[in-house]
Amino acid sequence: MTDFTYPSFGYTAPKAGPGGTETCRVAIVGGGPVGLTMALDLARQGIGCILLDEEDSVSVGSRAICYAKRTLEIWNRLGVGERMLAKGVTWRLGKVFHGEQQRYSFDLLPESGHQFPAFINLQQYYAELYLVEAARQQPLIELRWKHRLSDVVPGNDNVRLTVTTPDGDYTLLADHVLAADGARSTIRRKLGLDFKGQVFEDRFLIADVKMKADFPVERWFWFDPPFHGGGSALLHSQPDDVWRIDLQLGWQADPEAERAPERVIPRLQAMLGKDAEFELEWVSIYTFQCRRLERFRHGRVIFIGDSAHQVSPFGARGANSGVQDADNLAWKLAHVLRGEAPDALLDTYDSERSAAADENILNSTRSTDFISPKGTTAKALRDAVLDLAADYPFARRLVNSGRLSLPSTYCDTPLSTPDRDTFTAGPPPGAPAIDAAMQDDTWLLGQCCYGFTLLAFGDVPALPAALQDRIAVRQLPTEGLAAQRYGAVSGSAYLLRPDQHVAARWHQPSSQDISMAYDRALARTA
Repeated sequence: MTDFTYPSFGYTAPKAGPGGTETCRVAIVGGGPVGLTMALDLARQGIGCILLDEEDSVSVGSRAICYAKRTLEIWNRLGVGERMLAKGVTWRLGKVFHGEQQRYSFDLLPESGHQFPAFINLQQYYAELYLVEAARQQPLIELRWKHRLSDVVPGNDNVRLTVTTPDGDYTLLADHVLAADGARSTIRRKLGLDFKGQVFEDRFLIADVKMKADFPVERWFWFDPPFHGGGSALLHSQPDDVWRIDLQLGWQADPEAERAPERVIPRLQAMLGKDAEFELEWVSIYTFQCRRLERFRHGRVIFIGDSAHQVSPFGARGANSGVQDADNLAWKLAHVLRGEAPDALLDTYDSERSAAADENILNSTRSTDFISPKGTTAKALRDAVLDLAADYPFARRLVNSGRLSLPSTYCDTPLSTPDRDTFTAGPPPGAPAIDAAMQDDTWLLGQCCYGFTLLAFGDVPALPAALQDRIAVRQLPTEGLAAQRYGAVSGSAYLLRPDQHVAARWHQPSSQDISMAYDRALARTA
């Protein structure tokens, strides 16, 4: 049994009452990690929202558990990163096995000087609870539980939502609607939109097992293990003595039958030992899917997270990419709603995050093909690579047990100013900023605000008068870890977008350089 007590958030009646009509600037549909992150980010930038969810609690079962360093940095900016870290299980090491033999191990964050680890494991219900509690502290966020979206009608000036509650239906007119309502999105279905992509003919069992075990806190992945011949297996640690086990079942497996304890328990005993003491906490069957919407923006309706794209669980790219969707969209929507940027800025959410989704789908598809080779030739090739990986580093780069989530670099975004100066290191335009420990026991990313930030190494360049209250300046030393990671010399400067991606960088920028890069990052230039 789980140690977690599922909360009941309670129902709040709509202000307009049954049959009434309300208005709002932003409506978010879906109270999972992505929708809640979006609400918090908007509130931090002064934009209010109404969040609708048809339930009144957090998700049942651990679901998404692996949260990457970049996601933790985003959540830290929103005030919940440290709490996630404190509860989560921190890990950075992984091991890959073939049969009974370990082939190699890997370290996801071999260098020090970062506030957050490569990954933590944390049950989704904890992540949602912490986000809900943070949202409750924000007066600009109105959480409406047991408010189910039953219809959506986009218009030129707003989006008409019909919302069903225990008291009856009401109408909500929203300037913008953000669809965070998951893989089975009601909004996507109501708008007649389809995913494009691939559904793979394979099924996997997820079992969350509560047990005392002396396994190290690492990611263990087996190809063709002796306890589950012909398939694959994955083992992860979670808080509260819960262990995540994934077992490949094959396409012919009956999803309903395989959920039954009398089918699950013998499989786990084969892995853990017949005398192992454990309790089943949660069981699910899933199918690999690598699909996305053709476009993420449809006028005033914008899709984020699983409502926009789906990938296989191996690689932890689902929830992490959804949080990065929110991180990308929130600042853009805030600037548009404040009249500081044209509507065209919202189109760059579609172009940037569509490219990120394609990157995730490509990696996820390759993982699936390697984990589940089709045909004897493909399997023989895979097994040969695994054998070589024991002794040859080049082969390890070919092994794919799930390429683990990394933040996307927006290589072709029109919002970035191309380099004119040569940098020996540092994130290029479009890439996420890199954290570094500072000499005063603070962290570099913690010094970046919710708006634009100029990192100035040594002398601070002059800002145009019109931007002095629009860009926060952080003066940094020209020696030390930050300067090293950014390839900085005296006079170097990086302009960061509100999502902490690099908009531009120079060695000696003029005030005009900064002004032009700022306008470009807000899509205010042709």
